[in-house]
Amino acid sequence: MTTTQNSRPESPDGAGPLPAEAGQVSEKEARQVAEAARESAWDRPSFGKELFLGRFRLDLIDPWPRPDPAEVARADEFLGSLRAYLTSEVDGEAIERDARIPDEVFHGLAGFGTFGMKIDRKYGGLGLSNLHYCRALMLVGSVSPAVSALLSAHQSIGVPQPLKMFGTPEQKERFLPRLAAGEVSAFLLTEPDVGSDPARLATTAEPTADGTGYRLNGVKLWATNGTLATLLVVMARVPAGEGRRGGITAFVVEGDSDGITVERRNSFVGLRGLENSLTRFHDVFVPKENVIGGEGKGLKIALTTLNTGRLSLPAMCVGAGKWALNVAREWAADRVQWGRPVGEHEAVAKKLAFIAATTYGMESMLDLSCMLADDDRNDIRIEAALVKLYASEMAWRIADELIQIRGGRGYETADSLAARGERPAAVEQLLRDLRINRIFEGSTEIMHLLIAREAVDAHLSVAGDIIDPDAGLGRKAKAGARAGAFYARWLPTLAVGKGQTPGAYQEFGPLAGHLRHVERTSRKLARSTFYAMSRWQGKMERKQAFLGRVVDIGAELFAMSAVCVRAYAERDAHPENVELADLFCRQARLRVDELFTGLWSNTDSVDVAATKRIVAGRYASVEEGVVTPPADLPWVARWEPGPSTEQDVRRRIPPAG
Repeated sequence: MTTTQNSRPESPDGAGPLPAEAGQVSEKEARQVAEAARESAWDRPSFGKELFLGRFRLDLIDPWPRPDPAEVARADEFLGSLRAYLTSEVDGEAIERDARIPDEVFHGLAGFGTFGMKIDRKYGGLGLSNLHYCRALMLVGSVSPAVSALLSAHQSIGVPQPLKMFGTPEQKERFLPRLAAGEVSAFLLTEPDVGSDPARLATTAEPTADGTGYRLNGVKLWATNGTLATLLVVMARVPAGEGRRGGITAFVVEGDSDGITVERRNSFVGLRGLENSLTRFHDVFVPKENVIGGEGKGLKIALTTLNTGRLSLPAMCVGAGKWALNVAREWAADRVQWGRPVGEHEAVAKKLAFIAATTYGMESMLDLSCMLADDDRNDIRIEAALVKLYASEMAWRIADELIQIRGGRGYETADSLAARGERPAAVEQLLRDLRINRIFEGSTEIMHLLIAREAVDAHLSVAGDIIDPDAGLGRKAKAGARAGAFYARWLPTLAVGKGQTPGAYQEFGPLAGHLRHVERTSRKLARSTFYAMSRWQGKMERKQAFLGRVVDIGAELFAMSAVCVRAYAERDAHPENVELADLFCRQARLRVDELFTGLWSNTDSVDVAATKRIVAGRYASVEEGVVTPPADLPWVARWEPGPSTEQDVRRRIPPAG
């Protein structure tokens, strides 16, 4: 099929031709593709969705969920064995130094079943719950973040999860036992000029003339595990045709198929042991039996997979918070300055209090989201996105504060510390390794928009046609009637609530006031969102800074809810955690107050206007006086279809001896 530079998608789901190199689509077309890929139905309850609507449904998370005791015992046995193996056999410092996970580590991890933690036992996996899978990633990440990222990319977004959710019985039987036994998988969506805007996806999958399969052509960038993977999930565009839906489609691809070349192993500021590739496909044959979920379902599969897949990343952030707390606490008690341990100085004490409270908050959000996902009676798309957003941002702040607490030693490498006989706490590595989490699996900016879209879904479902410029008068009239009925019922509920009753939530003791605050604030947030929609209407989607603050407020409210319910549930076993929950909520309330102020008192419009002038070069004189990067290469490298001209740099793990 021939494509041209001016080709456009032929349907909102992304079907139709695009240019062979990074397709150009309009803003409207990009939104259509993204909108068609999201789950539109809300057929299960969602605490997060209700929170943004001003409905504090505490009954959805209280009492605190309890995992099956038998599964807990089985998981604890596995985690104990894994801990012993990691501490005795995995050298995280060597992985960091050599930028390579040794072959024997792959063999050891495979022997423990870590490549099949999320794969059902009938396919040879461990069948762990989301909760215990995340605890395993937390444990592994405390020894080597690169190994934890390897396992996460393999299971959370690689082949196992899409097949678990959308694969046929035959696909599961064929692929999952291989993966559970230790073969590595990767997920390939991003392209050199396609990141969070999948409408421009240029990799194609042309159906073969005999109908037996597809020919895959394109280049994929930043494929985590891409140099190692023997099985790939590849997103490619199938052209629409007679009797063929087409669209962006997910394929399972054998990593050693003819026509696949791993052209680069990419290097990063952190996670140095991570195997991440630039991979080219040239006329790669994929049998039709390897399509996951059907043609045109690729983006929906990717987004649905991420609903639970995103939980793995905050697990590593929580682990980092725990590690940072240990280092900060012991250092603050040992290091003496001005006649007192540094932890007794208020400037350091505030940092320690933030690290401890925030780590407890992140863990509470994560555990709750995992158990809600394991229960499978809840829609956790908002909760999982909130904990990914919140934990990635807060863990970065924790690492930054830890470096400040450690002073010059925080900036020094572990090897350098050890060389002069000091404890080799790799604090600077922690900062480098954590930075990518604000970008991985949806950058902070994209997560703000994704969550905001879900948060206003109820409004758009009843009033979307009113602000849609393409909607005719008939659609607008029907939308007006629906909106009138909806808001007549909804708006009065935002005026008064349980949070205004002094004795409400009294069973939570000293935490009751925080829950009353959450209830009141959720209604205030819903009122603010409604006012903004009324004010800006169709321009609301461009108010990204405003939407980001709305989402950040919701994240804080979710975190406060989680810590209060958790601390109350464990008050007998850990009464000290009630104090920690109170500390967290006090800090969070100050952040929420600041965010609410920023909703209406900000420099957003001034910043946007100034940026147009900055990009146009009006202030380029500010850049004078330094040597800037050379301009002889493009910011985004162009690629041409065809066979590879590069040496293949893939890595294959030899069988265990």
